[in-house]
Amino acid sequence: MELTFQTGALLLLIAAVVAMLTRRLRLPYSVGLVAAGIVLAVLPIAPKVSLTKDLVFTALLPPLLFDAAFHIQWNQLRRNLMVVVLLATLGVLISTSVTATGMHYLSGWHWQGALLFGFLIAATDPVSVIATFKEARVQGRLLVLVEAESLFNDGTAAVAFGVVVSQALGQQITSIQVAGLLLRIIGGGILCGAALAIGALLLAGRTDDHLVEITFTTVAAYGSFLLAEHFGLSGVLATITAGLVMGNFNSLNAISERGKEAVHAFWEYAAFVANSLIFLLIGMHEAHQNFLAIWLPACTAIALVTLGRVLSIYPCCLLFSRSSLRVTMKHQHVLFWGGLRGALALALALGLPPEIPRREEIITISFAVVAFSVFVQGLTIGPLLRRTGEIPR
Repeated sequence: MELTFQTGALLLLIAAVVAMLTRRLRLPYSVGLVAAGIVLAVLPIAPKVSLTKDLVFTALLPPLLFDAAFHIQWNQLRRNLMVVVLLATLGVLISTSVTATGMHYLSGWHWQGALLFGFLIAATDPVSVIATFKEARVQGRLLVLVEAESLFNDGTAAVAFGVVVSQALGQQITSIQVAGLLLRIIGGGILCGAALAIGALLLAGRTDDHLVEITFTTVAAYGSFLLAEHFGLSGVLATITAGLVMGNFNSLNAISERGKEAVHAFWEYAAFVANSLIFLLIGMHEAHQNFLAIWLPACTAIALVTLGRVLSIYPCCLLFSRSSLRVTMKHQHVLFWGGLRGALALALALGLPPEIPRREEIITISFAVVAFSVFVQGLTIGPLLRRTGEIPR
C-alpha cells in the first residue's frame, strides 16, 4: 500500500508525540521513532504502508540531503575538504572491501552479492548521523566532519553501487569504461545540481516574496535530484551540490533577509517530516523481518561492517597526523561510532533487481545492520560524546 495523505497525517501525529516523549526521556529521536514503528506495526489498527526505494529515494531523501548540505558553511568545508574526500572515497572502498570479502568467505556469498551489500551498507546515513548530532548540539569541526563525510560518502557508495549492479546484470564494462562512467555520473550530478541551484538563485533574486523563494529552493532540491536521475547521473550528489550552492552563494544576494529566515524554517520542518516518516516506516518494516532465520549471517555482517568502519576511519585519519588537518583521537572515535546506517542503505537494498542472487537475504540483513546501528550505536553515541567532552555531562 502506498503512503496516503491520511496515513501520512497519522504517522506525523505519532512522530510529534514521540518527539515530545524522547525529549523528556533524553533519548535519541531516531531510536524512539523506530521503536514506535515496531510497536505500531503489531497493532491491529496499524496502517499498511510499503517501504519502497521510490518512497525513500525519491520522496524523502532529497529534503534531508538538501537541508544538511544547505547548512554546511563552505569556508569550514574547504578547510577540511581533503579529510572529507579521503574518508568518502578511500574510506568507503576499504569498508566495502572488508565487508564484501568477509561475506564471501565467511557466509559463502557470491562476489557480486557481497560487493553490492558492501557498497550499499558502507555509506553512513546523514539522516541518522545528522539527527543524532543536532539533538546532542554538537558544534565546531567535529560537526562539519561528520555531516560532510556522511553526505559525500553517500554519493560515492550510491555511484559505485550502480556500477556494480550494471555488471551484475551482465553488462560487460572495461576498467576504462568504468572510469569514464564514474566521471560522467559524479561530474554530471555535480554540474546538474550546481546549474539548477544557480538558476533558482537568479530567479529568486527577482522577487522578495519569501514564499516564492521557498518554492525555488524546493524546485532546486527535488529538481536537481530528479533531473540527474533521469539522465543516469547521481541524484544524491546533485542535491548535495544544490544545497551547498544555495546555502553559500551569498554574492548574488538572491534571497532576502526575510526569505532566509523562512527558508531555514521551512527546510528544518521538511527535514523533520522526512526524518520522522523514514524512521517510523523502518520500524514498521523491522517488525516483520524474520531475523532469527538469518541470525548467523546477520551477526557476521554487523561485525564486518563495524570492522570495516574501524579500518576506514583510523588509517585514513592517520595520514593527516603530522599536518594541520590532524584529526584528534577523540574525533576519530566519534567518527567511527557515529557512522550509523539507515535510509540510503535500505533504499538501495530495496531497489535491487530481482535477478540479483540472495536479494531477499541481502535486504533482511541490511535491515538487521540498520537495527543494530539505530538501537546500539544510536543509544550509545550520546554517552560517547559526553565522555569525549563534546557535550556537557
